[in-house]
Amino acid sequence: MKMFLAENWQDRSNQIAVLNPYDGETVDTVPKASLSDVETALQSAVHGARQMRRLSGFDRAKILRQAVELVEKRSEDLARTITLEEGKILAEARIEVSRAVETLTASAEEAKRIAGEVIPLDGAPGVGNRIGFTLRVPCGVVLAISPFNFPLNLVAHKVGPAIAAGNSVVLKPATDTPLSALKLVAILLEAGLPPAGIQCITGSGGELGKALCSDKRVRKITFTGSRDVGEEICRQAGLKKVTMELGSNAPLIIMPDADLNKVCEAVVATGYSNAGQVCISAQRVLALKPVYDELIDRLTPKVRAIRAGNPLDETIAMGPMVREADAVRVESWIRQAAGAGARVVAGGERQRALHAPTLVADVKPDMRISCEELFGPAVAVTPAASIEDAIALANDSNYGLSAGIFTGNLDWAMKFAREVDSGNLHINWGPQWRADLMPYGGLKESGFGKEGPKYAVQEMTDVKMVVLHVN
Repeated sequence: MKMFLAENWQDRSNQIAVLNPYDGETVDTVPKASLSDVETALQSAVHGARQMRRLSGFDRAKILRQAVELVEKRSEDLARTITLEEGKILAEARIEVSRAVETLTASAEEAKRIAGEVIPLDGAPGVGNRIGFTLRVPCGVVLAISPFNFPLNLVAHKVGPAIAAGNSVVLKPATDTPLSALKLVAILLEAGLPPAGIQCITGSGGELGKALCSDKRVRKITFTGSRDVGEEICRQAGLKKVTMELGSNAPLIIMPDADLNKVCEAVVATGYSNAGQVCISAQRVLALKPVYDELIDRLTPKVRAIRAGNPLDETIAMGPMVREADAVRVESWIRQAAGAGARVVAGGERQRALHAPTLVADVKPDMRISCEELFGPAVAVTPAASIEDAIALANDSNYGLSAGIFTGNLDWAMKFAREVDSGNLHINWGPQWRADLMPYGGLKESGFGKEGPKYAVQEMTDVKMVVLHVN
């Protein structure tokens, strides 16, 4: 596929192969952009920002609604593209496409709701006949840097609100998974988006990132990815608006009154989908001692029963990781834990990028599979002595993106909600749950700013204060 710059689909002699994570075969190729391509993209985006600002909210909503119709018509092709380039099973890829439909629909709705407010200036002394109100206006050029693990919906979460707010977008998709993003760009253009309103530049983030992030023509950066890369982007960004969706090692607390059947269902659903490559995947299960052994006994056969293999096979429940190097890292961390006294009670094996669904018991909080972000198909189980101990363990992390608890005790549930340092809190489900319209974002080193179309539009607009000095 070609990249889209300066109102044209463009190719380059230097190419990047997009590989199928399961078998290593080339799915397609994309151009390897250069620094001169960054300059071309930014020049076009500045022109596009002026065009986008002149579009009415109604017109922006109309473009997004038309894009929704086209995504729905091409849903199976988009799902298959996601599976081929990223490795998640087809069933999960189809869910991702349906979520992208919801994200773009909500963005279209928000395009018609951008409004300021009347400011009651008469609450201040000496105001006289002055009337105040605010205007919310586009911030200009938005740089959207998206990750590999949801290559369509997380692009929609950045591009949809940016368009709704009246901005132009420079999209830099993940190098491993650019095809879904390029297909969405083509859909938006077919839906009527002004060609200068979007650029999609493909290539290495390490090579292109500084030039994109430090440029003063970019007025807003929205990034989803690792904590370390996010910190570097913030250093480069200078005086511009930034939204950071970064890492996590999400905890799930299991209280003695929990329904263990539901707990097992939630751990399987939220710990192993997309081969654990979800920033809010259930990584740390903190089970109180009265239910600890029984939970391990019940959960072990369910994890062993998860079939891993070719993600195009409709009978398979989990596909490969996106890169073999990542699977090697996960295998290494699990072996480190086992060498330090943890028990691998299910899984642990690896074939190239396909790592078996794994359950590790008796994990100490200082083991890497507990205290760092694993981002792979393994769940670590640690005993806790009390609700206070479990909350302390949950908070003993640099991250704070999502957390969960299972309990029927309202006091315990509210203590968890008030005291756990996390941007998203789930009671009686695992931490991996997100409605695409809700405010989504983390605390501590999990980032700042909120996604969800309504909240992203606020992040992607500026507020002007207007005062009428009336005679």
